[in-house]
Amino acid sequence: MVTGAADDDCSAIGTYASAGAKFGLTLLWTAPVTFPMMFAIVYLSSKLGQVAGKGLFQLVKDHYPRWVLWPALVGVLIGNTIEAGADLAGMAAAVNIFLPVSPFLTVVGVAILIFLLQTFGSYTLIRNVFRWLALALFAYAGAAVLARPDLNEVLRGTFIPHIELSKEALSILVAIIGTTLSAYLYTWQSNIEVEEKIAQGKTRIEQRQGASSSELQQSSRDIVIGMAFSNFIMYTIILATGATLFKAGNHDIESAAQAAQALRPLLGPAAEALFAIGIIGVGFLAVPVMTAGASYDLCQAVGWKASLNARPAEAKHFYIMIGAFTLAAIALNAFRINPMKALVYAGIVQGFSTPPLLLMIVLMTNDRKIMGDKTNSFWLNLLSWITVVAIFAASAGLVVSWLV
Repeated sequence: MVTGAADDDCSAIGTYASAGAKFGLTLLWTAPVTFPMMFAIVYLSSKLGQVAGKGLFQLVKDHYPRWVLWPALVGVLIGNTIEAGADLAGMAAAVNIFLPVSPFLTVVGVAILIFLLQTFGSYTLIRNVFRWLALALFAYAGAAVLARPDLNEVLRGTFIPHIELSKEALSILVAIIGTTLSAYLYTWQSNIEVEEKIAQGKTRIEQRQGASSSELQQSSRDIVIGMAFSNFIMYTIILATGATLFKAGNHDIESAAQAAQALRPLLGPAAEALFAIGIIGVGFLAVPVMTAGASYDLCQAVGWKASLNARPAEAKHFYIMIGAFTLAAIALNAFRINPMKALVYAGIVQGFSTPPLLLMIVLMTNDRKIMGDKTNSFWLNLLSWITVVAIFAASAGLVVSWLV
């Protein structure tokens, strides 16, 4: 649930809102199509964490050469940092809808609050706070209901895929696929599986290795629910903006906060408030996932201890790097770097580093030296390879969108 909610962060909300505003309800089909792909890759990451007892980048370090490890790592770190900065900017803009506070002061205040929770809160506390914050995303279901969309258009957009062969359409389609299959989804899931075992007292790798079939089945059910939740929210955002902003001719939406403000004259203050509440709530969840996720990945790659279950004195490098990535996210706002433009560049970097990482996940979950008898079934492999092809196609589509 937390992983799925983090996938619907402020920048993702901006992407989905832009898709609805530009193309109406014709892209609703992307939610059900990306759902099985999200499940496949997050479940594989979960299996790696449970069976191997290690995080994703620790496994990549153990089984692949450095020239493979470091390009993938750099892409993920850049993507996570820029996403965190953009999410902080999105939260500040949403807060400004309710309170006329300096956006940068909001960014700094929120970042400090999140860092204190990460540093001094227990893993169990952080997990429970994240679960409650995930519920804020249901605000978008309320906004979709207020939009009162036409049922025939909804059904057509959901079940009949529509693709325009234009630069703008290809770009938004690539952005949707890239957003729903972001690297932090699967790196976070593998790390959180390890944290769950550490919370049970399994502090050594040999204690954490191995998972029963019933445990993996339980994870499978959990991930189905979490990814379905994530895609439902994606669907309602496209629905709310497609049924209102698109019809009103308001096609140029560049951020989640802008979408919230644009809904006010069409649906009233309630819709604006619901949209803004969702942005703020998920921001408090997504930013720590980005900064802690980046710290996990870097620490695993260089061999430093990394765990939210550990006290700061026990994992100094881990918490120092969380602080460093948080400061970098604040700096993006301090220097007034346009977060949406920064996201485009981050998307380009991740667009070329994520596909190989995804490929490695599929290969490792089929390696008996790592997984023992818990390698992938035929059907899971089929779905996983379709996902790999889709993400490589999205990267190719990114190049095509530049040339069209």
